[in-house]
Amino acid sequence: MIRFDDAVLRYRGAAAPAVAGVSFEAPAGRVTAIAGPNGSGKSTLVRALLRRLPLERGRIALDGRDALAIPQREFAARVAVVTQREEPAFPLAAREYVALGRYPHGGRWRTDRAADDRAVSAAMERAAVTDLAGRRTDELSGGEWQRLRIARALAQEGGALVLDEPTTFLDVAHEMALFELMDGLARGGMAVLVVSHQLNLVARFADTVVLLHRGVVAAAGAPAEVMQGPILERVYDWPLVVTRDPAVGAPSLVPLRVRRGA
Repeated sequence: MIRFDDAVLRYRGAAAPAVAGVSFEAPAGRVTAIAGPNGSGKSTLVRALLRRLPLERGRIALDGRDALAIPQREFAARVAVVTQREEPAFPLAAREYVALGRYPHGGRWRTDRAADDRAVSAAMERAAVTDLAGRRTDELSGGEWQRLRIARALAQEGGALVLDEPTTFLDVAHEMALFELMDGLARGGMAVLVVSHQLNLVARFADTVVLLHRGVVAAAGAPAEVMQGPILERVYDWPLVVTRDPAVGAPSLVPLRVRRGA
């Protein structure tokens, strides 16, 4: 389980904190989604988890331990993170790139290569990128590159998966496939924490939604509790209606047009 307790985070030189006392948990066996408008602090929480931004106050815990005190290799073996942005220093064959996810388990060149190969093959199959194995990373489309990064995270075989806007560059079919994959991983016992602007997909698949607004939690709970018109209109500052998804009954957000002039 990943837990944030009263987390306060501030960027260097900023007068106000980017995150001001946020608390929530992402338990094993559940999909926990962080949503909110741009600048609300969503990706800032991921940066703190990766130790790229120090805590001003509060605590981040992994299964009850101080996450920031866990040795980095052990942390990487237990938590796989797909960040919002990443560019490899030099091109690699796609399968070699996915194999980098095995590094926390003893290094890329350890002797137990059979276990690594099995993990890499399984990860590529689950992320639907097996057909990309022989291509180079600089030859991939944005969507292919995004799915390859997810495969690398799966190859880590950790107990938790954190994804920051993972549907960027993905078409509708691959968006759905990714959320179905996250759901399957959670049902298999993994803690899945996803940052996403895709509120309608979040409503379908997340067990818990943490809605941020200006660095604080505006609402948290099951999708039906969080995705209510008055709450979302206040947070997003835009007129909208919340209906029901006819396929699964989940809340469905419909932004309204604003008529200009007469």
